[in-house]
Amino acid sequence: MTEAPIQAREELSKVASLVLTARRLLASGTLVDLSAIEDRVRVVVDAVEAMPAEKGRELLDDMTALIDKLDRLGQELQEQLGQFDDTGS
Repeated sequence: MTEAPIQAREELSKVASLVLTARRLLASGTLVDLSAIEDRVRVVVDAVEAMPAEKGRELLDDMTALIDKLDRLGQELQEQLGQFDDTGS
């Protein structure tokens, strides 16, 4: 594996860690700033887009796992927002 996929995989790991932290904060009722996640995702996407397709395919499983984590975070955010709507807050 060349250096670009390795660096992208490291960035994916950092984003996954940020998502996990955001989910924990959200579960504790803490407000969550998602801008760092957005910025890191942009870095990863830009890096993958710049790679040859065969190198980008090496990251497919990692990208899919991150998308699943982001989807779970999105669901949890929707649930949290739904609680505010239900209480009238």
